[in-house]
Amino acid sequence: MLSLILWFSAIGCGLVAGLYFAFSGFIMQALGRIDLGAGISAMNAINKAILRSLFMPLFFGTTLASAVLAALAPMRWGEPGTALMLAGGLIYMVGMFGVTLALNVPLNNELARAAVTGDATAVWPRYLKHWTLWNHVRTVASTVACSCFIAALLAV
Repeated sequence: MLSLILWFSAIGCGLVAGLYFAFSGFIMQALGRIDLGAGISAMNAINKAILRSLFMPLFFGTTLASAVLAALAPMRWGEPGTALMLAGGLIYMVGMFGVTLALNVPLNNELARAAVTGDATAVWPRYLKHWTLWNHVRTVASTVACSCFIAALLAV
């Protein structure tokens, strides 16, 4: 069972890292280069659509699996791959899930509110800078967690 959770977590982290990498690598740059109103509308549409997509079960499922691995690690301490399980779980939960809830989601909500109130023009440049910065953190955290889980699988 542990092996299945590790596999699921490794694959889930890899998929999430890939999505975040796309945003960091070119999507946010493209949105920043098009007409301001179009960029804001597109980002708000993405933020709305992702909540009803297959990404959400992946997002929460991988977070849950990572939390389970981190919780199991102390009980298995000393066994091969345990430190990697703990590291991967903690890195993912803090660097991906925590950053998303504490930083990226509030920025998304601010952008959505600004679009309604007409303040989006003032918010957009700051949003692009800060959201992308924190997305870089999520990308790195997801990638490192994926690597930890793969290394743990190889150690088991």
